Amino acid sequence: METQLYDDEIKGKIYDRELLKRLLSYTRPYKLWIIASVFLIMLASGLELLWPQFIRLAIDNYVDNSQLSAAAKYEGVLLLAGLYFLTLLFSVVLEYSRIMIMSYTGQHVMHDIRMALFAHVQTLSVHFFTKNPVGRLVTRLTNDVAQLNELFTTGIVGIFGDVIMLAGIVILMIWMHLKLALISFTVLPLIFAAVILFRRFIRPAYLEIRKNLARVNAFIQEHISGVKVVQMFNQTEKSGRKFDILNTDYLQSQMRMIRVHAIFIPVVEAFSHLAISVLLYFGAYFIYQGSLKTGMLIAFLMYSRRFYRPVMDLSQKYNILQDAMTSSARIFDLMDTTDVITEPPSSTRVPSSIQGNIVFKDVLFAYNHNEWVLNQVNLSIRPGEKVALVGVTGSGKTTIVNLLARFYDYQKGHITLDGIELQEYPKEILRNQLAFVHQDFFIFAGTVLDNIRLWNKNISREQAIEAARVVNVHTFAEKLPQKYDEPILEGGSNLSTGQKQLISFARALAFKPNILILDEATSNIDSETEKLIQDALEKLLARQTSIIIAHRLSTIKNVDRILVLHKGCITEQGTHEHLLRKNGIYAQLHKLQFKELEDKV
Repeated sequence: METQLYDDEIKGKIYDRELLKRLLSYTRPYKLWIIASVFLIMLASGLELLWPQFIRLAIDNYVDNSQLSAAAKYEGVLLLAGLYFLTLLFSVVLEYSRIMIMSYTGQHVMHDIRMALFAHVQTLSVHFFTKNPVGRLVTRLTNDVAQLNELFTTGIVGIFGDVIMLAGIVILMIWMHLKLALISFTVLPLIFAAVILFRRFIRPAYLEIRKNLARVNAFIQEHISGVKVVQMFNQTEKSGRKFDILNTDYLQSQMRMIRVHAIFIPVVEAFSHLAISVLLYFGAYFIYQGSLKTGMLIAFLMYSRRFYRPVMDLSQKYNILQDAMTSSARIFDLMDTTDVITEPPSSTRVPSSIQGNIVFKDVLFAYNHNEWVLNQVNLSIRPGEKVALVGVTGSGKTTIVNLLARFYDYQKGHITLDGIELQEYPKEILRNQLAFVHQDFFIFAGTVLDNIRLWNKNISREQAIEAARVVNVHTFAEKLPQKYDEPILEGGSNLSTGQKQLISFARALAFKPNILILDEATSNIDSETEKLIQDALEKLLARQTSIIIAHRLSTIKNVDRILVLHKGCITEQGTHEHLLRKNGIYAQLHKLQFKELEDKV
């Protein structure tokens, strides 16, 4: 399944049993904690049901009992007040314990879901990320997972508490006075009608909020990442206007939800007060008849008030469930995305180390259906050979190395590595043998040393520094206040472009690849630094298979062979001198670059 998240439209059921079952599967490691929490909330609900009974007994058995002395009345009320206070303290302890247990459970469940989702996202193909904005993926991993917190901390167990409370109140009210209980229940149809209307309006409001929030996050991420471009072309005001539109949409969707809540809550409150007024009227009538005592009426009023609170709580739990269903649908939609480079069923033929004999035979590849970027490509690269790929933009140079690293899988033809079909190699084994230095090098937040060895403990500090020394990272790293432990900001913003590129070279060398791929890797380095790198590469990679994609033809004069690509086909190949004598595409490219240099001079 190939998923595109751009529209962020999740159309699912309000209650999806399978989806909820899958979501709750993450609670299995913590089921004992959940059981303990349910037990605690049952105890707390039971204690809360006792409190109106204490009031009833105090009034009917003591305050209104004319047969008792004032001292006896005082002692009886004091005893019941003490019991009330003790049960209240015990209830506070139970509620504290339940909140702590469920918060622990909720946080750990979210941690597990976030880890599973991040691990899956890491396996998705490069093709997936070209079609799905990073901001929306971040929303899945942050906001959507966070939306599950209330379900696990208050929603699941809270439903048990509300149901127990409702059942207990109904039983006690019927036991105390059947007629008055039935009268108090006459308001329930009105409340249920309000709940049904609430559910009808709240779902689209929640869906709209989630969609607009993802759009806001995506826009923020994109425009902060590209803030230099926005400022350079004086588009800050226009960017602000676009953000204002998205932000206003998000605001309006939030306000729609607030309006629904603002109507529902007062309506239910009004119905509950209506029920109390009805109880007062009929309660007074029954007291006049002598079938009801004052304490019992007060207890009825307290139970009635508590009866509508769980009803409102259950409607809030519905909101929590609704939000959780929306978020979990989006989370599992991403988790079920199968846009991945599949692993081979068996890797028994695959060696743990490779020599670097690469063969492309009649390879066809398209990013989009039948739009061939590579068309019947045939090439052979011997172990230890240095090969350069040249051609105009869009000719297929980068695509060839992307296929070799299995960032994409080819549709037709064969690619073999040391005589074994490339798709038979597990990605981990294959990529352990490759080092890829791209023109869009990436620097992580961390230290200089972290960025060289990428937190790989198999690369020692000494090995990382040696690689840095070879490509002249050592020259500037030693001048930093903390040297190789100097913190680097996000994106390497506190380093120069040349320094960041040199670190990317040191990173590639530290992993000791058998195949080195350089994709326009020297395009942003000054001439002096470039000479140092060329000398280092010639010394270190003399016996390694190397593929160099170069726009500047002056950097590839000394490679063993140059392959010229044009419209997805290899049209020429040979040494620099041979191709110049041939006077073909390569010679034309060389003349154009030579003319550009003359014009600059």
